[in-house]
Amino acid sequence: MAGGLTALALAARRPDARILLVEAGPRLGGNHVWSYFASDIPASAAWLVKPLAAAKWRGYGVRFPAFRRQLASSYRSITSDRLDAALREALPAEAILTDARVTAVKAHGFTLADGREFRAGAVIDARGAASFPGLVGGWQKFVGQMLRLEQPHGLTQPVVMDANLRQHEGFRFVYVLPFGPDRVFVEDTYYAASPVIDRDVLVGRIADYAAAQHWTIAEVLGEEQGVLPVVAGGDPAALWAGPAGVARIGVGAGLFHPLTGYSLPMAVRMAAMIADLPDLAGAAIAVACAERARRHWRGGAYYRLLTRMLFGASTPQARYKVFERFYRLDAGLIERFYAGRSTWRDRLRLVAGRPPVPIGAALRSLLGGGVPLARLDDLDRTHHPARAGEEEDL
Repeated sequence: MAGGLTALALAARRPDARILLVEAGPRLGGNHVWSYFASDIPASAAWLVKPLAAAKWRGYGVRFPAFRRQLASSYRSITSDRLDAALREALPAEAILTDARVTAVKAHGFTLADGREFRAGAVIDARGAASFPGLVGGWQKFVGQMLRLEQPHGLTQPVVMDANLRQHEGFRFVYVLPFGPDRVFVEDTYYAASPVIDRDVLVGRIADYAAAQHWTIAEVLGEEQGVLPVVAGGDPAALWAGPAGVARIGVGAGLFHPLTGYSLPMAVRMAAMIADLPDLAGAAIAVACAERARRHWRGGAYYRLLTRMLFGASTPQARYKVFERFYRLDAGLIERFYAGRSTWRDRLRLVAGRPPVPIGAALRSLLGGGVPLARLDDLDRTHHPARAGEEEDL
């Protein structure tokens, strides 16, 4: 996604630049649904994602044991199919290389698994990350299915967080996107200490959720799964290490929201920044991207503190109470939180009042104690996909 957005931005803003987009899989964009609030995207960069939206809604809902709420914030979803189509329309056929796995990169070129070597004036690495060495926190992991139902589902807006259900392993919620009268995307999601996904169990829970809504599944049109990092702290230096002169973008560079794991807004901003650089030489792009990544890390300190409290101060079964309290707050505060633009008043409001976690546990977690946090480089790659929602794009 980060690589595709950058290619689209360059094609639009720098038509003189000769681009080659390299994808490890058979199609661009893989198999994903990426969603965002319209307020996540700066007005100056909205042009980049506007044509990619496969669905748009004027609001969304949340559900918790204590209450339900509808919010008026505009919500959008991008599908892999739309990203693939947009890239093929914007780039000439010779600018796209699929089924091509990159095995080595350097400042002025790269090598594929089949031995072919390419030279370039600039190399931008958007291959995501298989782990996040030096960081601690937890994971947001999920399995989602696009369902065709035998009857209309009756939804007019997404349910971004339905936590009014049995909790498992950590904070669990179901995410629902209505893509048509009888077509709905249902995702079973967990904030958990372990990244391991038991696909069959989660698919069974999706079916149970559909049955609880009195929906009859006629057909499963597609399925995706993923693991997103949720960061509480650590040293990000390893994320930015790599060959000198190679720009690193996307999740692999730490360009995601520390508490939600979502990376699309940061990918949009980075793509627009690269396309507007006065100098597209490899060294200049690498320096600009590294500085943006460091600035993003510094700006995420408050959200990492909240992650530490979520994982370090509350029991897994009670984590839903943190989000339940959050969604009672002002709608503007919620929008700014997701966009990573919380004001100092927002930050005070988020921690003011009676906390949804024990005060003693919250203080211990802030001081480095409490429940031990997971290392985000401790992955078992044989049990789950660890690419964190990114494709192997270069």
